[in-house]
Amino acid sequence: MLNKAVIIKLDIFISKYMSTYGILLLRYSLAMVFIWFGLLKPLGISPAQELVENTVYWFDDKAVFVKFLGWWEVVIGFTMCVRPLIRISIFLLFLQMPGTFLPLVLLPEVCFTDFPYGLTLEGQYIVKNLIIISSALVIGGTVRKNISDSTKQHTYI
Repeated sequence: MLNKAVIIKLDIFISKYMSTYGILLLRYSLAMVFIWFGLLKPLGISPAQELVENTVYWFDDKAVFVKFLGWWEVVIGFTMCVRPLIRISIFLLFLQMPGTFLPLVLLPEVCFTDFPYGLTLEGQYIVKNLIIISSALVIGGTVRKNISDSTKQHTYI
């Protein structure tokens, strides 16, 4: 059986590693998702294309809007990668996020199998944006911190 002191040291090592690299990995993974999903839209291969077009019914040229939205997402992703531009990324992200929830209201037949709990694949795709919003809040909480703060010794209880 492992010694309690060994378990505590291992726990300290793991939590320090997660504290040091977690936010950075969160930033880059969020950026990668925005760049990847964003690029699919102007290339015309996004599985969300039809959902977006049906949601923005008031636009004359829905395909142009989808391409614009895709490039918007690419900008969110790239600005998330550059530390001085994180505020811009989060600002653009929070401008976009309310629109991502519109299908839940405008197209409930597409988003729900059994309102309000049974979500379709499209509904799940939309609700997962809560994680994106939370991630942006966590990342945004670091913009005033010095980069070297993450490498300082932490006190563990």
